Amino acid sequence: MESLWQYIQSLSLSERNREWLSERLLEGTKKENAKDAISKEEILAGIDRGLKDMKAGRSKPFDEFLKDFC
Repeated sequence: MESLWQYIQSLSLSERNREWLSERLLEGTKKENAKDAISKEEILAGIDRGLKDMKAGRSKPFDEFLKDFC
């Protein structure tokens, strides 16, 4: 990686080319972060399931729930 970086630095890149290169390098990072992100729909579905469980009496009492995290 170090030799690749040195090679890139040795190139005489225009400002436009540097911007293009930086955008390409960041694309991979954005795609990886998007894979890890939870969508709005998934969050809302989880909340919906939790509320339905609560109404149906299938959830733990709040005190027991807190014990899991303390």
